[in-house]
Amino acid sequence: MAVCGARTRAHGARGCTDTVAETDSESERVVGAFETGLGAAGWHKGRNLELTYRWGASNPDLLSRYAEELVRAAPDILLAFGTAALIPLHKATTTIPIVFAAVSDPVGQGFVASVSHPGGNLTGFSNFDPDIGSRWLQVLKDIAPETTRTAAIFNPDTAPYYKLYMSSIETGGASFAIKTFEAPVRSRVEIEAAISGLAREPGGAVISMSDTFTVVHRDLIIALAAQYRLPAVYPFRFEAIEGGLISYGTDQVDQYRRAAAYVDRILKGEKPADMPVQIPVKFEMAINLKTARTLGLAIPNTLLARADQVIE
Repeated sequence: MAVCGARTRAHGARGCTDTVAETDSESERVVGAFETGLGAAGWHKGRNLELTYRWGASNPDLLSRYAEELVRAAPDILLAFGTAALIPLHKATTTIPIVFAAVSDPVGQGFVASVSHPGGNLTGFSNFDPDIGSRWLQVLKDIAPETTRTAAIFNPDTAPYYKLYMSSIETGGASFAIKTFEAPVRSRVEIEAAISGLAREPGGAVISMSDTFTVVHRDLIIALAAQYRLPAVYPFRFEAIEGGLISYGTDQVDQYRRAAAYVDRILKGEKPADMPVQIPVKFEMAINLKTARTLGLAIPNTLLARADQVIE
């Protein structure tokens, strides 16, 4: 979501990059969680720590420019929120420590050598493992059992890891007798074309992949799913709160808060190479009952009992 550069006031540190826009409703929440975590460790913005945020709005070119700018400023540490933010930072420096959060399969993407021994100048918090794809499909089938066709929507430029997910989505599709297919999109026009095309035949449903592009354009995906009466599953709780049918994924606020502890340890002298990448520890499900009623779906009590949040 963002790229952030940090510097202790003794040195003057800075630098965070985020893949969403600063005006996004989630930005204040996750930045607040990160800075709360820093405060708990004794670091306070403007007092003993300088932070500079850069917001990429899911624009790879903009994120690349920000990464170069932050690296030139020579901060004590860099923080990357999301894969799209980490890619240019990873290319821009092999010496400045980088903590990442919300990055899918960092080993599979080649950012670190292993989870237990990352090596290099990067460590952080992974977002999803590849098998999350089959779990999204399971949740979708549970809430919309008539589903026979599912499109996974993503932007290949901002989600270069999409094949990691598609493998498990396809495996899950075979188990649930659901035809699955990729729906790569790079603009709002292409999002509309993909969803309207899916709606031409019965039994269609949507997986909005964990991707900064789909997060930035979630308003359109949610609106089109409602317009065409398509069940859809999303990776983050805030998407269900904003009108999506169901979400299943990691607790993003928890990740950003925990990332602050890694920043603290590095500022106190630890090396990223020796700090294990942390896998997700909190998953959450949210169901929007209003959206379910609009789609004519009766939610099983067993599914409601599993939900962390039911939105009336």
